[in-house]
Amino acid sequence: MLYIFTSSIFCPQPMSMVLPGVVGFKLHGTLRDGVTATDLVLTVTQMLRKHGVVGKFVEFYGRGMEELALADRATIANMAPEYGATVGFFPVDHITLEYLKMTGREDETVSTIEAYLRANKMFVDYNEPKIEPTYSSYIELDLGDVEPCISGPKRPHDRVTLKDMKADWHACLENKIGFKGYGIPKDLQNRVVKFDFHGQTAELKHGTVVIAAITSCTNTSNPTVMIASGLVAKKAYELGLEVKPWIKTSLAPGSGVVTKYLLRSGLLKYLSDLGFNLVGYGCTTCIGNSGDLDQIVADAITENDIIAAAVLSGNRNFEGRIHPLTQANYLASPPLVVVYALAGTVDINFEEEPIGTGKGNRPIFLRDIWPSSKKVSEIVHSNVLVDMFKSTYEAITKGNPMWNQLVVPTADVYSWDPNSTYIPGSIHKDSPAAKYLVDHSVKPGDFNSYGSRRGNYEVMMRGTFGNIRIVNKLLDGEPGPKTIHVPTREKLYVYDAAMGSEYGTGSSRDWDAKRTMLLGVKAVIAKSSERIHRSNLVGMGVIPLCFKSGEDMDSIGLTGQEQYTIHLPSSVHEMQPGQDIVVTTSTRKSFTCTLRFDTEVELSYFDHGGILQYVMRKLISSAH
Repeated sequence: MLYIFTSSIFCPQPMSMVLPGVVGFKLHGTLRDGVTATDLVLTVTQMLRKHGVVGKFVEFYGRGMEELALADRATIANMAPEYGATVGFFPVDHITLEYLKMTGREDETVSTIEAYLRANKMFVDYNEPKIEPTYSSYIELDLGDVEPCISGPKRPHDRVTLKDMKADWHACLENKIGFKGYGIPKDLQNRVVKFDFHGQTAELKHGTVVIAAITSCTNTSNPTVMIASGLVAKKAYELGLEVKPWIKTSLAPGSGVVTKYLLRSGLLKYLSDLGFNLVGYGCTTCIGNSGDLDQIVADAITENDIIAAAVLSGNRNFEGRIHPLTQANYLASPPLVVVYALAGTVDINFEEEPIGTGKGNRPIFLRDIWPSSKKVSEIVHSNVLVDMFKSTYEAITKGNPMWNQLVVPTADVYSWDPNSTYIPGSIHKDSPAAKYLVDHSVKPGDFNSYGSRRGNYEVMMRGTFGNIRIVNKLLDGEPGPKTIHVPTREKLYVYDAAMGSEYGTGSSRDWDAKRTMLLGVKAVIAKSSERIHRSNLVGMGVIPLCFKSGEDMDSIGLTGQEQYTIHLPSSVHEMQPGQDIVVTTSTRKSFTCTLRFDTEVELSYFDHGGILQYVMRKLISSAH
């Protein structure tokens, strides 16, 4: 099923948008030795989230750009959804042209690109006098201030420096359940669970790493951090460090080129020796496709309520996304993924504590295996070659021997195997969606994921707010996809309750809004809404409202158990984008919200009950 607004464009309908503000992000200085592009992007993500860039463009500029390779810039730009912007972009300069040449573009093509951009005043030449651009707002960063860091445990912009990680982890354990809290009683925070792992004594505690994945299109397409991960693995292997066998490790590069330069440099062997074997190219652990943990490990986690950890080089770590059994998920650079796999825990201060014990019982610290920026640069320049890009790109349409040996049916319609129509996923066996599937003779082994079944609205509707880590304040902080049925005070799944009687942050997709509408929700009130989710709510005819600045349900004294009356004008023609709307409750409270219909066209969608109804009526009327 097509995305909501994509469907309307195909019909065809114009796409409306508010002219975005452009935030200028000035970079200056130089990254310190050993600091990676991932450290930079996590710092930028935190800064931009704090600044507030939802619905805006972010343009990076300044002399600091000269210090960033194009792959580093791409790493930053590719995280735009995580820092909330519509787009993050860098102007073209000589470094961009060098990258085009390195990746196999012909000199004539590169010269044409440069000439065109210069003629249109879109090329940045650092030798020319520079006029300070004018932006809607400004933010500035000295690259020398960036420190090694990771982000988590539940959001990409919750950055933690390595030196503060141990203290931050213990604070998370103790804090009440939330984005930075698990509410673990003090006497249980250091509990150790021992178990037999295929004849080997193993132990788990809160913060034990059970998944370590070098993955995602953002980081694994950057030669600098990938070479660094290989150098860390090589040094660790030579010093006698090992990854515990109960940690699930994987390597999923963003391109076949990565495999070629890791092979040429001799570093792929060391990654494999530590368990980071090549599992394929594409979306794996970063979208929850890591596969199951060993059942022994899974049982130890669930039976003892362990807050297990995953460390990955992906973009997103929202709750429930990486794996159902890893409640703590941290984003890190590829070399730090290797380091945390070796340490086996996020409960560590690398400045003071060793990663592990190497040959001769020698304690090995992070500084013993971390490569210098100069060393990384040397390996990159001698092993990342133009021919690798050319040969990889040329082979894309040719396929590989295994692919080419597949027998292709000649029938007009593909003969699907009725027993194999979905990529396996994880719809929980006790969920309303699972009960629906069982009622329709689907075996639990074939439940698969909501993404696999996104064309079935009955399944998708039953998965609304189905994240196993979601926290509903009506349940006093209890995590899970349930709520209180207000009239009876009964605890039910959200779907069951609905049928009986930074909103949108995450992997925003059309079904998040579709399911909301299908449950009968007429309006959503939030402190703020992510751009994509807000527009999808509008497309489904759901009213998006935002509290006024400085207000929220706690400051107003709302419990969620009230009845709400939203006082809209009597006619859509009397409504204005962004106007104030008064909301009153059955407990006689009154407050004002901002109506988040941002354009006149969005008001028209609402008037028709949603964008699809609007489009269909337009098509019908034009046919007559």
